[in-house]
Amino acid sequence: MTNLKVRKDNVVSIEYTVQLEDGEVIDASEGKGPLQYIHGHQMIIEGLEEALSSMEVGETKEVVVLPEKAYGEYIEEAQEWLAKELFPAEVRLEPGEIIAAKDSEGGTVMLHIKEVEDQRVLVDYNHPLAGETLQFDVKVVDIRPATPQELEHGHVHGAHTEHHH
Repeated sequence: MTNLKVRKDNVVSIEYTVQLEDGEVIDASEGKGPLQYIHGHQMIIEGLEEALSSMEVGETKEVVVLPEKAYGEYIEEAQEWLAKELFPAEVRLEPGEIIAAKDSEGGTVMLHIKEVEDQRVLVDYNHPLAGETLQFDVKVVDIRPATPQELEHGHVHGAHTEHHH
């Protein structure tokens, strides 16, 4: 296929490096292979997806994504102290740990452990990158139309992808 552009319902493969404003590299595709996602389906952060629209294979770009188009602003009030007894005994309660928990509606919420005291634990509901401006160096390495199954299932299928439905 020639001259495909990044657009809705295309599977896009990108190589990337992402860093914080201070230059700290927090993730990269190097050594892991390209990231594949279906464009236009909110599989990656909004600001990066917008910046990739209409790019072509081989094209590179530097992209700065502000918090509101990444993981949101940091909300101080999104922290609370919970009784230690609410946590299962096998859960490691140490500052910096991230654990999955069920909310009152049965959904999954990620809790970031901030502090641990004798009887209580301070948890933070913010994403660890909330409030951060992210700087991406990206290269589009492949584009192809998503298959009907990929669109139906909501994820990319591939030769190296485990797939069970």
